[in-house]
Amino acid sequence: MIVVSILRRQDNGIEGFEVKGHANYAKAGQDIVCAGVSAVTVGTVNSIEALTGIVMDSEMKNGFLNASLPSTVQPQAKDQAQLLLASMVVMLKGIEGSYGKYIKIQDIIT
Repeated sequence: MIVVSILRRQDNGIEGFEVKGHANYAKAGQDIVCAGVSAVTVGTVNSIEALTGIVMDSEMKNGFLNASLPSTVQPQAKDQAQLLLASMVVMLKGIEGSYGKYIKIQDIIT
């Protein structure tokens, strides 16, 4: 199962996220759930950098991605990053709605 933890502040803003595990929906290379989650999460990290100039603190390896916003971010860029991160959550919840036994999304208040 893939577990996605959305790291939220008390004000509900998103600080970052962590993705762990494999869906095991199909064999490696054919797993549409893993591919979808990877495309959405890695695409979000790339979009934040390309569109806001924010380079997220991130670590990625097989079955694992951890990404968080740096502590010093300009307010306008931060608002844009929040929109992109919220969009990522919407997309992941769509995947969870269709493939819920392979992916779980949880909020962690930091």
